[in-house]
Amino acid sequence: MNRLNLGCGHRFHPEWENLDYAPVSPKVRAHDLRSGIPYPDGEFDVVYHSHVLEHFSRRAGVQFLRECYRVLRSGGILRIAVPDLESVARLYLEWLEKARQGANGARENCEWMVLELYDQTVREQSCGDFVEYFRQNPFPNWEFVVSRWGSQATSFRKVFGNGASGAENSAGQSARAWGYVLHHPGRVLRDKFLRLVLGEQDWQALQVGRFRRSGEIHLWMYDSFSLGELLERAGFVRPQRSSATKSQILGWNDFHLDSEPDGSTYKPDSLFMEAVKP
Repeated sequence: MNRLNLGCGHRFHPEWENLDYAPVSPKVRAHDLRSGIPYPDGEFDVVYHSHVLEHFSRRAGVQFLRECYRVLRSGGILRIAVPDLESVARLYLEWLEKARQGANGARENCEWMVLELYDQTVREQSCGDFVEYFRQNPFPNWEFVVSRWGSQATSFRKVFGNGASGAENSAGQSARAWGYVLHHPGRVLRDKFLRLVLGEQDWQALQVGRFRRSGEIHLWMYDSFSLGELLERAGFVRPQRSSATKSQILGWNDFHLDSEPDGSTYKPDSLFMEAVKP
């Protein structure tokens, strides 16, 4: 079978064709999905993408799904994972009510759900307010956060936790800054010129605009009902909710894309859906 993994990040399998904007392996092809999918019609039996669709606007999301439809063969399966808007909204309301009642730990869980719901739509720098949240020591609601983010929570804590001293962090930032200058001297000079011409306020506005167009921002969110409707608009039939380990794709659990080798879910905050090209 020909299988395509779009926007794969670090989650890819050598038996699949893997695409990502910033490849982390020679087995991943570099491509910006905003310019379409670079394969001919009917090339694949399976198309999969995880936490990609929400980075397109609602209108662009339809066009992206139609591209997925185009490269699938008749009878081919599209599998999608996105943040689950319904789950986030229900948990936010649940923990908000518990916080009002003074339940132990509810305030922290409610704060986390607000971040899940809103932060990635409004942030103006990478990782937004999650950075400060993961710097807490002691961490007030670690088990709850892991139940929402799985292994991703552990990765964030390693990066943003208190393991490195301020001096070590400063040294690392300085090394990265000098590395950027050495590898992109033309871009550095251009930006210095722009900063001088624009002035500080307009320069900062330009930086925010650049970041918000970089692909990190969430531009829409979906529940199972709205995503099912969107899939049908794109031409797919039989949209249905699935799980991390349940799929119509043959041998799905052998690839460990939505699950870990121990069977746990890689991103527990996800909505998993599949649909078929008629």
